Amino acid sequence: MPGLRGSRGIVLIVLIIIGIWLATGFYRVEPDEQGIVLRFGEWVKTTQPGLNYHLPGPIETVLTPKVTRVNRVEIGFRSAADGGRAVGPRPVASESLMLTGDENIIDIHFTVFWVINDAGKYLFNIRSPELTVKDASESSMREVIGKTDLQYALAEGRLPLAQQTHELAQKILDQYGSGIQITQIELQKIDPPEAVIASFRDVQAARADQERAKNEAEAYRNDILPRARGEAERILQEAEAYKQEVVARADGEAQRFISVYNEYRQAKEVTKKRIYLETMEKILAGMNKVLIDTAAQGGSGVVPYLPLPELQRRRAGQSDIGGTRQ
Repeated sequence: MPGLRGSRGIVLIVLIIIGIWLATGFYRVEPDEQGIVLRFGEWVKTTQPGLNYHLPGPIETVLTPKVTRVNRVEIGFRSAADGGRAVGPRPVASESLMLTGDENIIDIHFTVFWVINDAGKYLFNIRSPELTVKDASESSMREVIGKTDLQYALAEGRLPLAQQTHELAQKILDQYGSGIQITQIELQKIDPPEAVIASFRDVQAARADQERAKNEAEAYRNDILPRARGEAERILQEAEAYKQEVVARADGEAQRFISVYNEYRQAKEVTKKRIYLETMEKILAGMNKVLIDTAAQGGSGVVPYLPLPELQRRRAGQSDIGGTRQ
């Protein structure tokens, strides 16, 4: 019947329209994206890369923010470009000048690199993600610098400063539930302010001279002290050796005297004669004289003397003359 056929056509059309409407719920999430499903504007779930489905609009809609793209925030400076050609960075003093722990001012430029690790939190928990990252990072850097001395920050403290700022800023962002992951904080510049950098370099040069003088003095000290200690030790050893020698000699003299005294006590006359003879032997050993006891000859007037030493000297003298003549 014509009326029935018309009703079936309407139903078929309605079914086709409903099918097309339901088919609009299919969506694809790319590998570098996350799918954020909204039901009447409320975040209900997060989907991963691939083909997914949600209730057709206006019941549910989906957002697919890029989560692998590395974003960057510059703090303390702004990169400038002139007609597509990069020019020098423009400093922002209100961000770059910070107070150190020893009450000095330091000029810091650094860059924060970050990615989205939870797209739902990123979209609905914070209003201005880039500004939030900037404020959290700048605040963290000021806190870290406020606990650090100037010299340490300018020398070996660059890497520790960046690491500590990274950890503190990430902690703040996690407390906010931002869904943001900081991947790196890169220090571009860390110097004294431009207005005092010349004076600061003079101070650094003076400190370097001071350190050099201290090193030279330390080297001289390390050279002179061992030598002085060695000389003192040598003198002490010589004095100890002399002491031992004198004591040993005195002990020997004392022992010799005691032994002579003991002999003297046992035979006084013999010991006195022996001492007398030994003493006279030492005295007359080098004298060119002959002593003869005439009383021992009975008054005969004949002196029994044979000058053997004199004859020996004459013979030696003649031998020397003969050798010279030859």
